[in-house]
Amino acid sequence: MSINTGIKAESRSEIVEGLSKLLADTYTLYLKTHNYHWNVTGPMFNTLHAMFEEHYTELAEAVDVIAERIRALGEFAPGSYHAFSKLTDVKEETEVPEATQMIQNLLDSHETVIRHARKVVTSDAIEGDEVSADILTQRMDFHEKTAWMLRSLLDQ
Repeated sequence: MSINTGIKAESRSEIVEGLSKLLADTYTLYLKTHNYHWNVTGPMFNTLHAMFEEHYTELAEAVDVIAERIRALGEFAPGSYHAFSKLTDVKEETEVPEATQMIQNLLDSHETVIRHARKVVTSDAIEGDEVSADILTQRMDFHEKTAWMLRSLLDQ
């Protein structure tokens, strides 16, 4: 069935491409954060364990919002590790680093997501799609605040 919501088909396709990448980035970051929640050790254990849980819970909710927006735009959302691995720029974690390295890795990952979301929200295709722009803006707000908090943990 055709979609007639005032967003051109070519713009929808470009937006979906950007949102699919954001979905893959978000899911990969969710997995990394959850992994760190389970495996963090050291003197910052309580603080980081609780903070990582807050972050992965928020990321899990965001995954659903992003995927449902892709569906509302008339496309299927990617939903496999294979699809996500081809789309994401967030580096998958294969080791269990020490706590300070976990913080740095998460900071780098959040900044990666911010850069991608900013690129999509400022694209010509997004003009006229206030709903997707709002989702992207909300994602940038979360990731920028989280990056600030992680950066603050690394300041000596």
